Amino acid sequence: MKTKTRKLKIVEQPSPVTLGVTRDMVREHAFRLYRDKLPQHPLTLEDWVLAEKDLVNSMEAEEVGVAV
Repeated sequence: MKTKTRKLKIVEQPSPVTLGVTRDMVREHAFRLYRDKLPQHPLTLEDWVLAEKDLVNSMEAEEVGVAV
């Protein structure tokens, strides 16, 4: 039985698409999310996108929890 293996393309970190989010912020967040993966596998475009989305969600959740 043949199985499909999904080949993920390894890329350099793209620029964030979210206003107010810097590459450094995403890089630090990605490191926390994927630190176990990094020694063996560089991050893929999908990893960078998921790290940015997770970071933005975390930032939005913190804003909601702040009393003004």
